[in-house]
Amino acid sequence: MTDQVSSQEEMQPGKIPEIIPIVPVVDVALYPKMQLPLVVGQSQLIELVDNAMAKDRIIGIIASREADPSIRHKPDDLFKVGAAAVILKMAKGAPDKAQMLVQGITRFKIEEYTQEEPYLMARVTPLQDVVPKGQEKKIEALTSNLVTLFGKIVSFSSLLPPEMAEWIKTVGDAGVVADVVASTIQSTLDEKQKILEILEVDKRLVAVTKMASHQLEILELGQKIQTQVKGDMDKSQRDYYLRQQLKAIQDELGEGEQANVEVQEYETKIKEMDLPELALKEAERELARLSRMHPSSAEYTVAATYLDWITSLPWHASTEDHLDIHAAQKVLDDDHFGLEKPKKRILEYLAVRKLKPDSKGPILCLAGPPGTGKTSLGRSIARALGRKFVRISLGGVRDEAEIRGHRRTYVGALPGRVIQNIRRAESNNPVFMLDEVDKLGNDFRGDPSSALLEVLDPEQNDTFSDHYLDVPFDLSKVMFIATANILDTIPPALRDRMEVIELLGYTLEEKVKIAKKYLVPRQREAHGLKATHIKISDAAIKRIISGYTREAGLRNLEREIAALCRGVARKIADGTEESVTIKPDDLHDYIGHVRRFNEKATRINVPGVVNGLAWTPSGGEILTVESVAMPGQKGLTMTGQLGDVMKESALAALSFIRSRADKLNVDPEFFKDHEIHIHVPAGAIPKDGPSAGVTILTALTSLFTGKIVKRDIAMTGEITLRGQVLPVGGIKEKVLAAYRAGTKELILPKWNEKDLEDIPENAREKIIFHFVDTMDEVLSIALDG
Repeated sequence: MTDQVSSQEEMQPGKIPEIIPIVPVVDVALYPKMQLPLVVGQSQLIELVDNAMAKDRIIGIIASREADPSIRHKPDDLFKVGAAAVILKMAKGAPDKAQMLVQGITRFKIEEYTQEEPYLMARVTPLQDVVPKGQEKKIEALTSNLVTLFGKIVSFSSLLPPEMAEWIKTVGDAGVVADVVASTIQSTLDEKQKILEILEVDKRLVAVTKMASHQLEILELGQKIQTQVKGDMDKSQRDYYLRQQLKAIQDELGEGEQANVEVQEYETKIKEMDLPELALKEAERELARLSRMHPSSAEYTVAATYLDWITSLPWHASTEDHLDIHAAQKVLDDDHFGLEKPKKRILEYLAVRKLKPDSKGPILCLAGPPGTGKTSLGRSIARALGRKFVRISLGGVRDEAEIRGHRRTYVGALPGRVIQNIRRAESNNPVFMLDEVDKLGNDFRGDPSSALLEVLDPEQNDTFSDHYLDVPFDLSKVMFIATANILDTIPPALRDRMEVIELLGYTLEEKVKIAKKYLVPRQREAHGLKATHIKISDAAIKRIISGYTREAGLRNLEREIAALCRGVARKIADGTEESVTIKPDDLHDYIGHVRRFNEKATRINVPGVVNGLAWTPSGGEILTVESVAMPGQKGLTMTGQLGDVMKESALAALSFIRSRADKLNVDPEFFKDHEIHIHVPAGAIPKDGPSAGVTILTALTSLFTGKIVKRDIAMTGEITLRGQVLPVGGIKEKVLAAYRAGTKELILPKWNEKDLEDIPENAREKIIFHFVDTMDEVLSIALDG
């Protein structure tokens, strides 16, 4: 593609030909002495330009009443007055497009069109400016005034260079001044054409002055609006600034704001909600504020969000309780095996609700090791009562606002998680589970456990005040159920508000029944297996429980059952098997080697070794205590990551034995030249607590006397220097651990005898319990010979 460029640096005004080619233009008017860039794309106009360039370069520029530049304009579409122009430059960037720079020479009037094809040609009469006699001073004054107005327009406009205000002062011709201003300011085509047609210079100056005055008013108003808006908002908020400009323009134009549909919707909701008195008062106050705000205001969003929350809460909506106690019993039994205590408490609550419908909900805390069914029990309770169930996890929560919400002064404020879940439940009496309440934290943002005091206090929670809502909400109908693994980490004030129900673990027989009734069918369905595809024998389940899991709960047991189902699913899918029965000897092929061993079987039957019992957050454990004596400097060494309390128990046990050496048949001289070492295996796990005192004292006595401790016995209890045995906690977990390990006899403090009520009957029947008050009784039972 080639470019053709021609130019003419300067064109002196002179006569124009009688007949000239006409170029129609859209939305623009050309004045004498003014330059105008043009682009033509129609073939006949390109031919016109080529012919003009080959002759005198003079063409007629005339505006069209039709605004579409793509049509072929007819003579009737064009105004009668236009401007003759000389083509200063012309370039063709493409065969179908020509770009020109033209300069006006003089006005003309079309007398007649002499040609319409291929382009318009017209006979024209040049028009000259008319200066009326005796109007020179008036024209001078009008020109001066127009120059001043134009200078102000330039100062307000960001589109015009400041130099134009000075340049126009140098233009000596009054008519040219009027043409320059008319071509520069914003105006319609009709206005521009009117100026082009006025030949009397004084009248032209008056008409242009009116246009300039109108333009100046618009620019001054825009400046006023801009100043007003800038004073009310942050400069960085560009979007907000533009909306404020629009609002200010509407105010200046006197346009009243239309009725706010959103405000009317909130008003209707508030009337229909039957809100409590305080909530109604606050909602009406926020609605009044909202109605005075512009939708683009940041405060508008804050107020609208608050009204969304306050009108969507279930102030009076509640579900109807199912008070059929037998049906509730069936639901609980269908979902969970055992767990008699929590089931009994729920049925008692139903009975009270049946007799006294307005009774407040209980605050329960289900405490126990992981995997004992605390969370799933909460869902079953909701199903039994016919209520909605919501749950929040409090593990690691450190911010008080998570419970009570943020105050509305904060950006992005929201209600606390209690109110959020009440709205999600769409009823004011759901079963609300507070999971992991023992793992709450606290820091500089507040103490969430303290915030929970109001939530969980039946005397206060009927007027619970969330910081965001700032009005009371009745939580007294909610049934709160908290869960915890350890009660010791729950602050005393919070624990005092809850009724603790312990879920301490399951016996072997209970786990087998639960696995057959719940876990196996659930995993079978999860893996796409039918009952005919997989059968797991009771012996295999027992082997998994004792050799692969060894836990108080059921999570690892379910994982191992899932592994069996995956293995069988693969065989069924590839067609190698149609039905699989898994027996104990088959477990190795699916889940590998046995991972747990029997502590009793591994214990060496020598003096100084005793099985104790320990409590852990995941249930009870068998704890073996080993002791040896070596010739050397006297002293006591203790290893196995023992805590201070456990070390003190060992020192107390050693002091008791030395003080009773004669009665125990221990040589007093033995302590002078022997070093004693006490070790508790599983050295990577920290151990502490006073309940190992009885075990350590028995181990040392066995070591010093050479008597072996019975192989099938275990013990727990705190000791004193006088040899008394004091009660300890975690008896159920410890007894169940001994039962899982196959221990046949247990030595427990006398004061813990009452705790046997919590032990399953099958475990009580298979273990012989010895309840003791003194260490003499312990030693007489535990030592052979």
